[in-house]
Amino acid sequence: MIHVSNVSLVFSDKKLFEDVNIKFLPGNCYGIIGANGAGKSTFLKLLSKEKEPTKGDIIVEKNKRIATLKQDQNAYDELTAIEVVIMGHQRLFEIMKSKEYYYNLETLSEKEGYELANLEVEFAELDGWEAEYNAEKLLNGLNVPQSDFYQKMADIVPKQKVKVLLAQALFGTPDILLLDEPTNNLDYEAIRWLEDFLIDYEHTVITVSHDRHFLNNVCTHMVDIDYFQAKLYQGNYDFWLESSQLIQRLMNDRNKKKEERIEELKAFIARFSANLSKSRQATSRKKSLEKIELENIVPSLRKYPFIGFDIDKPLGKDVLDVSNLSYKIDDKMGFENVSFTINRGDKVAIVGDNDLLKQNLLAILAGEKEPLSGIVKWGQTIKTNYFSSDIDKYFENFDLNLIDWLRQFSNEQAESYIRGFLGRMLFSGDQPLKSVEYLSGGEKMRLLYSKLMLSNANTLIIDSPTIHLDLEAIQAVNNGLEAFNGAIIMFTHDHKLIDTVCNKIIEIGDLGAYSFNGTLDEYIDHVKKKDVKSVLYK
Repeated sequence: MIHVSNVSLVFSDKKLFEDVNIKFLPGNCYGIIGANGAGKSTFLKLLSKEKEPTKGDIIVEKNKRIATLKQDQNAYDELTAIEVVIMGHQRLFEIMKSKEYYYNLETLSEKEGYELANLEVEFAELDGWEAEYNAEKLLNGLNVPQSDFYQKMADIVPKQKVKVLLAQALFGTPDILLLDEPTNNLDYEAIRWLEDFLIDYEHTVITVSHDRHFLNNVCTHMVDIDYFQAKLYQGNYDFWLESSQLIQRLMNDRNKKKEERIEELKAFIARFSANLSKSRQATSRKKSLEKIELENIVPSLRKYPFIGFDIDKPLGKDVLDVSNLSYKIDDKMGFENVSFTINRGDKVAIVGDNDLLKQNLLAILAGEKEPLSGIVKWGQTIKTNYFSSDIDKYFENFDLNLIDWLRQFSNEQAESYIRGFLGRMLFSGDQPLKSVEYLSGGEKMRLLYSKLMLSNANTLIIDSPTIHLDLEAIQAVNNGLEAFNGAIIMFTHDHKLIDTVCNKIIEIGDLGAYSFNGTLDEYIDHVKKKDVKSVLYK
């Protein structure tokens, strides 16, 4: 157990937390959420004792081991992947190194012999004889190639290093597991394995994540950091979001009697519990979630952007036909023989092992890059708009305020009209008068969505639609794209966004493309049964 008691954290120029009181208990998984800059990662550092609070105490139950997900991929360059994983249990790793030292001595003194004997006893108690096997099991689960297991970290590619560091945090069954953005840069299969691992985990898990699908699958509680407070709520992310919005609506509905509001909330909890019974959640966690009481539901103080799209003209039947497309990256063949068709009603997620291939494909479809060969044929009714992940390029050499910057992309020039689109994305008051060069990454993204809404395009090509955004903005993007009446072609790592928006999956590999009608979860199961990967990749 971790007990956060009257904790405050104040910097010289900023207050993050004030008088926070929370108990984190075994058997639960807690998701830490909050706006960008609210202090989510800092809160994890307080729990791990990497940072000290200005006031108050972080009390960890005696003899409980804490493990954290390390972020520095280059910190272990001279060690093998297996060694790095075992380092997750620091004491066990120290014993292994000490044993290695003693066994390399030509002779042992009596004192050294006793020390070695004691080390052997402690080594066995910590399950040391199974350490390498357990480390390999974690790496296998995360799809790290076996050829990397005994390679030095310096020789392992970055996307596999991330998995090694995650395996390090999970190794040895820590009592308290602190994970900061654990799904970043993981493939979908590895994320599903991690979800299953954490669902069955008997100890305390505390995670910061922008991955709503992950938060929904593993979390029993949410900790919302807002207005210098960290408040604990029972339920996963969707329950927190939907219940807090529901009670806010009910509170604002003066026509409903108290008894009617209570009945509606009870019905909501019943629906949530029924859906939970079909989920992959472990039985013990299902029981804790099924005990949610009315008094646990409180309104959210969060403000959500609004994203909604109008289109100039409806789509015809034919949207896009791509034939035998190939493209070179730095004089090497990126992809070849890529062919697929998109029709009216299709909302497509582009997936695959190589992000660069997917991003270059979208740039080709948008006309910003030229293919080596092949044909891209758009339907006659199509009006596209492209949203690039390179967001800074839209703001280079601009010393304009938000209103004047957005006005460039609008047929209607009136300031009140422009302010309306800025207001949708939470730019109000004097905020639209500040220069775009001082915007944060999240603010730039929100401004680009104002631009996208002004386009009235019926086909959206979107590269990484949720980068830099907080969960509120991500939810607004999700709602807007779900309601959009045109065609969508997008690349994103956001599992829930794909599952709720897209009805078609196209995987891009070195050797071609594979199309599948259905959700991402259905596609992941489909790929396991079919030999898709061997056809698409060298």
